[in-house]
Amino acid sequence: MHSGNITIDNITKIEGTAGLEVVVDSGKVQSLKFLIKDYRRFYTQAVKGKPFIAAPSFLSRICGTCSVAHLFASIEAIEKSQNIQITDQTKLLRRLAYDGLMIRDHALHLYFFVLPDVLGIDSILDIGDDEADIGHILLHDSFDIKRLGSEVTDVTIGAAIHAPYPTVGGFLKNPDPAKFPPLISKLEKIREQVIRAIQTFYNWKAELIRNSDYMCLRNEGSFDFIDGMIVNSTGLKVSEEEFHSFLKSVVIPYSQAEGYVFSEVFEDYLVGSLARINFNKDQLNQRTRKDISKYLDVFPSNNIYHNNLAQAVEILHCVDDAIEILHTLKITDEKPIRKPPVAGRGVGVVEAPRGILYHMVQTDDKGIIVDYDVIVPTAQNQINIENDLKKYFDDNLEKEKETLRLEAEKIIRAYDPCMSCATNFLKLDWKVL
Repeated sequence: MHSGNITIDNITKIEGTAGLEVVVDSGKVQSLKFLIKDYRRFYTQAVKGKPFIAAPSFLSRICGTCSVAHLFASIEAIEKSQNIQITDQTKLLRRLAYDGLMIRDHALHLYFFVLPDVLGIDSILDIGDDEADIGHILLHDSFDIKRLGSEVTDVTIGAAIHAPYPTVGGFLKNPDPAKFPPLISKLEKIREQVIRAIQTFYNWKAELIRNSDYMCLRNEGSFDFIDGMIVNSTGLKVSEEEFHSFLKSVVIPYSQAEGYVFSEVFEDYLVGSLARINFNKDQLNQRTRKDISKYLDVFPSNNIYHNNLAQAVEILHCVDDAIEILHTLKITDEKPIRKPPVAGRGVGVVEAPRGILYHMVQTDDKGIIVDYDVIVPTAQNQINIENDLKKYFDDNLEKEKETLRLEAEKIIRAYDPCMSCATNFLKLDWKVL
Protein backbone atom coordinates (compact mmCIF):
# COMPACT_ATOMS: atom_id res chain seq x y z
CA MET A 1 0.00 0.00 0.00
CA HIS A 2 1.42 3.36 -1.04
CA SER A 3 -1.39 5.78 -0.26
CA GLY A 4 -4.90 5.89 1.18
CA ASN A 5 -7.01 6.52 4.25
CA ILE A 6 -8.13 4.07 6.91
CA THR A 7 -11.05 5.33 8.99
CA ILE A 8 -12.57 3.20 11.71
CA ASP A 9 -15.53 5.11 13.09
CA ASN A 10 -16.39 3.04 16.13
CA ILE A 11 -14.70 0.34 18.13
CA THR A 12 -17.34 -1.86 19.72
CA LYS A 13 -17.37 -3.49 23.16
CA ILE A 14 -15.66 -0.74 25.07
CA GLU A 15 -17.07 1.61 27.68
CA GLY A 16 -17.85 4.56 25.43
CA THR A 17 -16.89 5.24 21.84
CA ALA A 18 -13.48 5.28 20.18
CA GLY A 19 -12.19 5.30 16.65
CA LEU A 20 -9.05 5.36 14.52
CA GLU A 21 -8.09 7.50 11.54
CA VAL A 22 -4.95 6.82 9.51
CA VAL A 23 -3.74 8.89 6.56
CA VAL A 24 -1.06 7.34 4.35
CA ASP A 25 0.64 9.13 1.48
CA SER A 26 3.54 7.95 -0.70
CA GLY A 27 4.12 4.91 1.49
CA LYS A 28 4.37 6.85 4.75
CA VAL A 29 2.00 7.48 7.63
CA GLN A 30 1.21 11.19 7.49
CA SER A 31 -1.28 11.21 10.34
CA LEU A 32 -2.68 8.72 12.86
CA LYS A 33 -5.37 9.63 15.37
CA PHE A 34 -6.73 7.40 18.11
CA LEU A 35 -9.98 9.09 19.13
CA ILE A 36 -11.84 8.76 22.40
CA LYS A 37 -15.18 10.35 21.60
CA ASP A 38 -17.27 10.52 24.76
CA TYR A 39 -14.94 10.45 27.73
CA ARG A 40 -16.47 13.21 29.86
CA ARG A 41 -19.69 12.44 31.74
CA PHE A 42 -19.37 15.12 34.43
CA TYR A 43 -19.44 12.87 37.49
CA THR A 44 -16.90 15.11 39.19
CA GLN A 45 -19.13 18.12 38.69
CA ALA A 46 -22.22 16.28 39.90
CA VAL A 47 -20.72 15.48 43.34
CA LYS A 48 -19.87 19.10 44.11
CA GLY A 49 -22.17 20.45 46.80
CA LYS A 50 -23.00 16.92 48.00
CA PRO A 51 -22.06 15.40 51.39
CA PHE A 52 -18.84 13.41 51.09
CA ILE A 53 -20.44 10.34 52.66
CA ALA A 54 -22.62 9.91 49.56
CA ALA A 55 -19.88 10.39 46.95
CA PRO A 56 -18.21 6.94 46.80
CA SER A 57 -21.38 5.06 45.92
CA PHE A 58 -22.24 7.64 43.29
CA LEU A 59 -18.74 7.65 41.77
CA SER A 60 -18.66 3.87 41.57
CA ARG A 61 -21.18 4.35 38.73
CA ILE A 62 -18.44 5.79 36.52
CA CYS A 63 -17.71 2.24 35.37
CA GLY A 64 -19.66 -0.96 35.85
CA THR A 65 -16.88 -3.51 35.59
CA CYS A 66 -14.41 -1.30 37.54
CA SER A 67 -17.00 -0.17 40.07
CA VAL A 68 -15.00 -1.48 43.04
CA ALA A 69 -11.87 0.40 41.96
CA HIS A 70 -13.71 3.75 41.77
CA LEU A 71 -15.49 3.00 45.04
CA PHE A 72 -12.27 2.33 46.96
CA ALA A 73 -10.34 5.21 45.35
CA SER A 74 -13.10 7.61 46.36
CA ILE A 75 -13.34 6.22 49.89
CA GLU A 76 -9.57 6.46 50.32
CA ALA A 77 -9.51 10.07 49.13
CA ILE A 78 -12.30 11.06 51.52
CA GLU A 79 -10.73 9.23 54.46
CA LYS A 80 -7.47 11.08 53.90
CA SER A 81 -9.28 14.40 53.69
CA GLN A 82 -10.86 13.65 57.08
CA ASN A 83 -7.77 12.09 58.74
CA ILE A 84 -9.57 8.78 59.24
CA GLN A 85 -7.30 5.80 59.96
CA ILE A 86 -8.98 2.52 59.07
CA THR A 87 -8.52 -0.75 60.95
CA ASP A 88 -6.42 -3.72 59.86
CA GLN A 89 -9.61 -5.72 59.33
CA THR A 90 -10.95 -3.10 56.92
CA LYS A 91 -7.65 -3.12 55.01
CA LEU A 92 -7.77 -6.92 54.64
CA LEU A 93 -11.39 -6.94 53.54
CA ARG A 94 -10.72 -4.29 50.92
CA ARG A 95 -7.73 -6.29 49.70
CA LEU A 96 -9.88 -9.43 49.49
CA ALA A 97 -12.57 -7.57 47.56
CA TYR A 98 -9.92 -6.26 45.21
CA ASP A 99 -8.71 -9.81 44.56
CA GLY A 100 -12.25 -10.65 43.47
CA LEU A 101 -12.39 -7.60 41.21
CA MET A 102 -9.16 -8.50 39.41
CA ILE A 103 -10.13 -12.16 38.97
CA ARG A 104 -13.48 -11.27 37.44
CA ASP A 105 -12.38 -8.30 35.35
CA HIS A 106 -9.24 -9.87 33.89
CA ALA A 107 -11.17 -13.04 33.01
CA LEU A 108 -13.76 -10.97 31.14
CA HIS A 109 -11.07 -9.33 29.03
CA LEU A 110 -8.80 -12.31 28.42
CA TYR A 111 -11.38 -14.92 27.55
CA PHE A 112 -14.20 -13.01 25.93
CA PHE A 113 -12.22 -10.50 23.87
CA VAL A 114 -8.61 -11.67 23.47
CA LEU A 115 -9.05 -15.45 23.31
CA PRO A 116 -10.63 -15.27 19.81
CA ASP A 117 -7.41 -13.59 18.60
CA VAL A 118 -5.36 -16.39 20.11
CA LEU A 119 -7.55 -19.05 18.51
CA GLY A 120 -7.73 -17.26 15.15
CA ILE A 121 -11.52 -16.91 15.19
CA ASP A 122 -13.87 -13.95 15.08
CA SER A 123 -15.59 -14.38 18.46
CA ILE A 124 -16.25 -16.85 21.24
CA LEU A 125 -19.49 -17.74 19.43
CA ASP A 126 -17.33 -19.56 16.89
CA ILE A 127 -15.97 -21.99 19.50
CA GLY A 128 -17.39 -25.44 18.86
CA ASP A 129 -19.02 -28.01 21.14
CA ASP A 130 -16.16 -30.53 21.07
CA GLU A 131 -15.28 -30.94 24.76
CA ALA A 132 -11.74 -32.01 23.87
CA ASP A 133 -11.07 -28.83 21.89
CA ILE A 134 -8.81 -26.35 23.70
CA GLY A 135 -11.08 -23.46 22.78
CA HIS A 136 -14.05 -25.21 24.36
CA ILE A 137 -12.03 -26.02 27.48
CA LEU A 138 -10.77 -22.46 27.87
CA LEU A 139 -14.21 -20.95 27.32
CA HIS A 140 -15.68 -23.07 30.10
CA ASP A 141 -12.70 -22.20 32.29
CA SER A 142 -13.65 -18.58 31.80
CA PHE A 143 -17.16 -19.11 33.11
CA ASP A 144 -15.82 -20.72 36.27
CA ILE A 145 -13.11 -18.10 36.88
CA LYS A 146 -15.30 -15.08 36.23
CA ARG A 147 -18.11 -16.49 38.38
CA LEU A 148 -15.73 -17.15 41.26
CA GLY A 149 -14.29 -13.62 41.11
CA SER A 150 -17.82 -12.26 41.42
CA GLU A 151 -18.51 -14.59 44.33
CA VAL A 152 -15.46 -13.35 46.24
CA THR A 153 -16.68 -9.76 46.00
CA ASP A 154 -20.28 -10.75 46.70
CA VAL A 155 -19.26 -12.41 49.96
CA THR A 156 -16.83 -9.67 50.98
CA ILE A 157 -18.58 -6.42 50.06
CA GLY A 158 -22.12 -7.43 49.12
CA ALA A 159 -21.92 -7.26 45.31
CA ALA A 160 -19.42 -7.37 42.45
CA ILE A 161 -20.81 -4.13 41.01
CA HIS A 162 -21.87 -1.09 43.09
CA ALA A 163 -21.12 -2.90 46.35
CA PRO A 164 -23.30 -1.80 49.33
CA TYR A 165 -21.07 -2.76 52.31
CA PRO A 166 -17.99 -0.47 52.00
CA THR A 167 -18.24 3.07 53.32
CA VAL A 168 -16.02 5.87 54.56
CA GLY A 169 -14.26 4.54 57.67
CA GLY A 170 -15.01 0.86 57.19
CA PHE A 171 -18.01 -1.33 56.42
CA LEU A 172 -21.75 -0.93 56.92
CA LYS A 173 -22.01 -4.70 57.17
CA ASN A 174 -19.28 -7.26 57.77
CA PRO A 175 -19.10 -10.47 55.70
CA ASP A 176 -20.32 -13.79 57.07
CA PRO A 177 -17.22 -15.90 57.93
CA ALA A 178 -19.28 -19.08 57.51
CA LYS A 179 -19.00 -18.46 53.76
CA PHE A 180 -15.21 -18.45 53.79
CA PRO A 181 -14.49 -22.24 53.76
CA PRO A 182 -16.54 -22.91 50.59
CA LEU A 183 -14.75 -20.00 48.91
CA ILE A 184 -11.36 -21.45 49.82
CA SER A 185 -12.31 -24.81 48.28
CA LYS A 186 -13.45 -23.17 45.06
CA LEU A 187 -10.32 -21.02 44.84
CA GLU A 188 -8.09 -24.06 45.30
CA LYS A 189 -9.99 -25.90 42.59
CA ILE A 190 -9.74 -23.02 40.10
CA ARG A 191 -5.93 -22.75 40.24
CA GLU A 192 -5.37 -25.42 37.58
CA GLN A 193 -7.70 -23.61 35.18
CA VAL A 194 -5.96 -20.27 35.77
CA ILE A 195 -2.53 -21.83 35.14
CA ARG A 196 -3.91 -23.19 31.86
CA ALA A 197 -4.75 -19.61 30.87
CA ILE A 198 -1.26 -18.42 31.78
CA GLN A 199 0.24 -21.13 29.61
CA THR A 200 -2.09 -20.19 26.73
CA PHE A 201 -1.14 -16.50 26.73
CA TYR A 202 2.53 -17.33 27.26
CA ASN A 203 2.51 -19.52 24.15
CA TRP A 204 0.80 -16.86 22.03
CA LYS A 205 3.65 -15.29 20.04
CA ALA A 206 2.03 -11.98 19.08
CA GLU A 207 4.57 -9.19 19.40
CA LEU A 208 4.82 -5.41 19.26
CA ILE A 209 7.87 -4.04 21.01
CA ARG A 210 8.38 -0.36 21.68
CA ASN A 211 10.40 1.32 24.41
CA SER A 212 7.74 2.91 26.61
CA ASP A 213 7.86 4.34 30.11
CA TYR A 214 5.97 2.20 32.61
CA MET A 215 4.25 3.38 35.78
CA CYS A 216 2.45 1.69 38.67
CA LEU A 217 2.07 1.49 42.42
CA ARG A 218 4.75 -0.39 44.34
CA ASN A 219 4.55 -1.39 47.97
CA GLU A 220 7.84 -2.70 49.32
CA GLY A 221 5.98 -5.00 51.70
CA SER A 222 3.67 -6.82 49.29
CA PHE A 223 2.04 -6.89 45.87
CA ASP A 224 -0.54 -4.19 46.52
CA PHE A 225 -3.28 -2.75 44.32
CA ILE A 226 -4.36 -0.15 46.89
CA ASP A 227 -1.37 1.32 48.70
CA GLY A 228 2.16 2.26 47.69
CA MET A 229 4.44 4.75 45.96
CA ILE A 230 4.09 5.52 42.26
CA VAL A 231 7.23 4.33 40.45
CA ASN A 232 8.31 4.59 36.83
CA SER A 233 11.01 3.39 34.46
CA THR A 234 13.37 6.24 35.30
CA GLY A 235 13.48 5.19 38.96
CA LEU A 236 11.34 8.10 40.14
CA LYS A 237 9.23 7.50 43.25
CA VAL A 238 6.23 9.74 43.86
CA SER A 239 3.72 9.67 46.70
CA GLU A 240 0.03 9.34 45.88
CA GLU A 241 -0.58 12.91 47.08
CA GLU A 242 2.08 14.28 44.69
CA PHE A 243 1.08 12.23 41.65
CA HIS A 244 -1.02 14.86 39.88
CA SER A 245 1.67 17.52 40.23
CA PHE A 246 4.05 15.33 38.19
CA LEU A 247 1.52 14.89 35.39
CA LYS A 248 1.23 17.25 32.47
CA SER A 249 -2.14 17.33 30.79
CA VAL A 250 -1.99 17.28 26.99
CA VAL A 251 -4.88 18.63 24.95
CA ILE A 252 -5.70 16.22 22.12
CA PRO A 253 -7.91 18.28 19.77
CA TYR A 254 -9.56 15.31 18.08
CA SER A 255 -10.28 13.39 21.31
CA GLN A 256 -12.66 14.04 24.19
CA ALA A 257 -10.12 12.63 26.64
CA GLU A 258 -7.11 14.50 27.94
CA GLY A 259 -3.78 12.82 27.42
CA TYR A 260 -0.97 12.84 29.98
CA VAL A 261 2.81 12.82 29.98
CA PHE A 262 4.88 12.17 33.08
CA SER A 263 8.64 12.01 32.66
CA GLU A 264 11.07 14.04 30.60
CA VAL A 265 12.79 10.91 29.30
CA PHE A 266 9.83 9.30 27.52
CA GLU A 267 7.15 11.00 25.46
CA ASP A 268 4.44 8.67 26.77
CA TYR A 269 3.86 6.10 29.49
CA LEU A 270 1.90 2.93 30.05
CA VAL A 271 -0.14 1.86 33.08
CA GLY A 272 -1.78 -1.51 33.72
CA SER A 273 -0.90 -5.12 34.37
CA LEU A 274 2.25 -5.12 32.24
CA ALA A 275 3.67 -2.21 34.25
CA ARG A 276 2.70 -3.87 37.53
CA ILE A 277 4.36 -7.20 36.72
CA ASN A 278 7.41 -5.50 35.20
CA PHE A 279 8.04 -3.70 38.50
CA ASN A 280 6.44 -6.00 41.08
CA LYS A 281 6.88 -9.62 40.03
CA ASP A 282 9.18 -10.10 43.03
CA GLN A 283 6.21 -9.20 45.25
CA LEU A 284 3.80 -11.77 43.80
CA ASN A 285 2.39 -14.36 46.16
CA GLN A 286 5.08 -16.92 46.97
CA ARG A 287 2.91 -19.83 45.84
CA THR A 288 2.19 -18.05 42.56
CA ARG A 289 5.87 -17.44 41.89
CA LYS A 290 6.72 -21.07 42.61
CA ASP A 291 4.08 -22.61 40.35
CA ILE A 292 4.55 -20.36 37.30
CA SER A 293 8.23 -19.43 37.57
CA LYS A 294 9.01 -20.32 33.95
CA TYR A 295 6.29 -18.01 32.67
CA LEU A 296 7.58 -15.08 34.71
CA ASP A 297 10.98 -15.11 32.99
CA VAL A 298 9.65 -12.92 30.14
CA PHE A 299 9.20 -9.98 32.55
CA PRO A 300 10.18 -7.20 32.46
CA SER A 301 8.88 -6.98 28.91
CA ASN A 302 8.40 -4.25 26.30
CA ASN A 303 5.93 -6.36 24.30
CA ILE A 304 2.46 -4.83 24.69
CA TYR A 305 0.85 -8.23 24.06
CA HIS A 306 2.41 -9.41 27.32
CA ASN A 307 -0.16 -7.21 29.07
CA ASN A 308 -2.51 -10.15 28.47
CA LEU A 309 -0.07 -12.59 30.04
CA ALA A 310 0.44 -10.20 32.95
CA GLN A 311 -3.31 -10.11 33.55
CA ALA A 312 -3.42 -13.91 33.63
CA VAL A 313 -0.56 -13.91 36.15
CA GLU A 314 -2.44 -11.41 38.30
CA ILE A 315 -5.48 -13.70 38.34
CA LEU A 316 -3.42 -16.49 39.89
CA HIS A 317 -1.81 -14.08 42.37
CA CYS A 318 -5.25 -12.86 43.44
CA VAL A 319 -6.52 -16.43 43.81
CA ASP A 320 -3.58 -17.31 46.05
CA ASP A 321 -3.77 -14.04 47.98
CA ALA A 322 -7.49 -14.57 48.61
CA ILE A 323 -6.85 -18.10 49.85
CA GLU A 324 -4.29 -16.81 52.37
CA ILE A 325 -6.57 -14.04 53.62
CA LEU A 326 -9.60 -16.32 53.97
CA HIS A 327 -7.57 -18.88 55.93
CA THR A 328 -6.41 -16.35 58.54
CA LEU A 329 -9.04 -13.59 58.67
CA LYS A 330 -11.04 -13.41 61.90
CA ILE A 331 -14.05 -11.13 61.60
CA THR A 332 -14.88 -8.92 64.56
CA ASP A 333 -17.96 -6.74 64.82
CA GLU A 334 -16.52 -3.38 63.80
CA LYS A 335 -18.49 -0.24 63.06
CA PRO A 336 -17.34 2.41 60.56
CA ILE A 337 -15.05 5.04 62.03
CA ARG A 338 -16.81 8.38 62.15
CA LYS A 339 -15.44 11.84 62.94
CA PRO A 340 -16.92 15.35 62.84
CA PRO A 341 -16.30 16.70 59.32
CA VAL A 342 -13.37 19.01 58.69
CA ALA A 343 -12.23 21.05 55.74
CA GLY A 344 -9.57 19.04 53.95
CA ARG A 345 -8.09 17.62 50.80
CA GLY A 346 -7.41 13.95 50.14
CA VAL A 347 -6.05 11.81 47.33
CA GLY A 348 -6.86 8.17 46.67
CA VAL A 349 -4.73 6.27 44.16
CA VAL A 350 -5.40 2.62 43.43
CA GLU A 351 -4.51 0.18 40.68
CA ALA A 352 -7.67 -0.37 38.69
CA PRO A 353 -7.52 -3.43 36.39
CA ARG A 354 -6.31 -1.14 33.59
CA GLY A 355 -3.83 0.84 35.68
CA ILE A 356 -3.44 3.81 37.99
CA LEU A 357 -6.74 5.43 39.01
CA TYR A 358 -6.63 8.82 40.74
CA HIS A 359 -9.36 10.43 42.86
CA MET A 360 -8.99 13.80 44.60
CA VAL A 361 -11.56 15.36 46.93
CA GLN A 362 -11.69 18.71 48.70
CA THR A 363 -14.30 19.30 51.39
CA ASP A 364 -15.47 22.17 53.55
CA ASP A 365 -15.89 22.04 57.33
CA LYS A 366 -19.46 20.76 56.99
CA GLY A 367 -18.42 17.73 54.99
CA ILE A 368 -19.61 19.14 51.67
CA ILE A 369 -17.55 18.50 48.55
CA VAL A 370 -16.20 21.68 46.97
CA ASP A 371 -13.88 20.10 44.40
CA TYR A 372 -13.35 16.65 42.90
CA ASP A 373 -11.06 15.22 40.23
CA VAL A 374 -10.68 11.80 38.61
CA ILE A 375 -7.97 10.57 36.23
CA VAL A 376 -8.63 7.16 34.70
CA PRO A 377 -6.13 4.66 33.23
CA THR A 378 -7.41 4.69 29.66
CA ALA A 379 -6.90 8.46 29.40
CA GLN A 380 -3.33 7.97 30.61
CA ASN A 381 -2.72 5.18 28.08
CA GLN A 382 -4.20 7.10 25.17
CA ILE A 383 -0.94 8.59 23.87
CA ASN A 384 0.88 5.28 24.30
CA ILE A 385 -1.81 3.42 22.34
CA GLU A 386 -1.55 5.95 19.54
CA ASN A 387 2.24 5.71 19.39
CA ASP A 388 2.11 1.91 19.35
CA LEU A 389 -0.29 2.10 16.41
CA LYS A 390 2.01 4.55 14.62
CA LYS A 391 4.91 2.14 14.99
CA TYR A 392 2.86 -0.78 13.73
CA PHE A 393 1.63 1.07 10.64
CA ASP A 394 5.07 2.54 9.89
CA ASP A 395 6.59 -0.95 9.95
CA ASN A 396 3.85 -2.78 8.04
CA LEU A 397 2.45 -0.56 5.28
CA GLU A 398 3.20 -3.22 2.68
CA LYS A 399 0.49 -5.45 4.16
CA GLU A 400 -3.11 -5.65 2.98
CA LYS A 401 -5.56 -3.18 4.49
CA GLU A 402 -7.61 -5.96 6.13
CA THR A 403 -4.49 -7.26 7.87
CA LEU A 404 -3.65 -3.75 9.06
CA ARG A 405 -7.16 -3.33 10.42
CA LEU A 406 -7.18 -6.63 12.29
CA GLU A 407 -3.74 -6.09 13.79
CA ALA A 408 -4.71 -2.57 14.91
CA GLU A 409 -7.68 -4.13 16.71
CA LYS A 410 -5.38 -6.55 18.54
CA ILE A 411 -3.02 -3.78 19.63
CA ILE A 412 -5.88 -1.73 21.07
CA ARG A 413 -7.33 -4.84 22.73
CA ALA A 414 -4.00 -5.60 24.39
CA TYR A 415 -4.41 -2.47 26.53
CA ASP A 416 -7.86 -3.60 27.70
CA PRO A 417 -9.09 -0.02 27.34
CA CYS A 418 -11.93 1.19 29.52
CA MET A 419 -14.71 -1.35 30.20
CA SER A 420 -13.21 -4.10 28.09
CA CYS A 421 -11.58 -4.19 24.68
CA ALA A 422 -12.59 -3.75 21.09
CA THR A 423 -13.67 -7.02 19.53
CA ASN A 424 -14.42 -5.67 16.08
CA PHE A 425 -14.21 -2.41 14.23
CA LEU A 426 -17.66 -1.41 13.13
CA LYS A 427 -16.68 0.30 9.88
CA LEU A 428 -13.62 0.66 7.66
CA ASP A 429 -13.49 3.33 4.92
CA TRP A 430 -10.64 3.16 2.43
CA LYS A 431 -9.98 6.14 0.14
CA VAL A 432 -7.07 6.53 -2.26
CA LEU A 433 -5.47 9.98 -2.17
